[in-house]
Amino acid sequence: MNINDINLDEEKQYNKIDEEKIKYDKKTRQLYWDIAIGLNDVDNLKPSQYFKELIKENVEGNKSNYEIELAIKAYYKEKEAKKQVLESELECDMVSLRIKELLEDESFVFLPVTLKLIHKYLFQDVYDFAGKFRTYNITKEEVILNNDTVNYANHMMIENALDYDFKEEKKFDYANKTLKEQLERITEFTSSIWQIHAFDKGNTRTTALFIEKYLRSKGYLVTNEIFKEHSLYFRNALVRANYSNYAKKVYATNEYLIRFFENLLMNKKHVLHNRDLIVKELFEE
Repeated sequence: MNINDINLDEEKQYNKIDEEKIKYDKKTRQLYWDIAIGLNDVDNLKPSQYFKELIKENVEGNKSNYEIELAIKAYYKEKEAKKQVLESELECDMVSLRIKELLEDESFVFLPVTLKLIHKYLFQDVYDFAGKFRTYNITKEEVILNNDTVNYANHMMIENALDYDFKEEKKFDYANKTLKEQLERITEFTSSIWQIHAFDKGNTRTTALFIEKYLRSKGYLVTNEIFKEHSLYFRNALVRANYSNYAKKVYATNEYLIRFFENLLMNKKHVLHNRDLIVKELFEE
């Protein structure tokens, strides 16, 4: 259509989105499931065999997300009656379904509460603290740090820290920046909100989903296979971006996270090996 032929007086109507009626091709459905399973694998969570069969049914278009939800809940209800529930499989199955649903949902608002709502949606079936900020301080031993920990935000600072990071991100003028400069800023923002670690558990999965939806809302073309194949690298890169030990001459670096995002957004082909993120200085006597 010629731009001069556009009728600016024509008023378009709002349309209700029925998520269950949106059709995705088999490749996209499979990719979204792979991303979901990959993100859970960061916490060493594996799906049940029954859930794998349900995934096949969904990919082939024989079962909707809602039908899978009913089936998997019935499956675990029966397992619970027999005291045969494997909690790690339950978490992987239910959270994978929620991740796929959010990947298929195009809605997004850039607010700290969105991060909270994503966490609530992902973990509604497994955590009683889903969608609630933690109320105590935490550490976590990291293999690549020889069991040292990142310094996470004090629980009393979570809301203020998130408000600050979101305001700083909103002030950044993407329009007058090169793609490389945009990517570096996205990397900084991602690293910063992850370091806050607002929730008791599930921070990496929540951050990944939030950033994925944020990037798509800005019109970036996201190479989703990267999250599918390198979700653990993503988490370890976040660790490296937020860890320093000056006594050992170890300094926080975004270089690994930048490689991840260059593959994600610029279709670069950096080789992403988790062993490259091991901080060798921490293993020396």
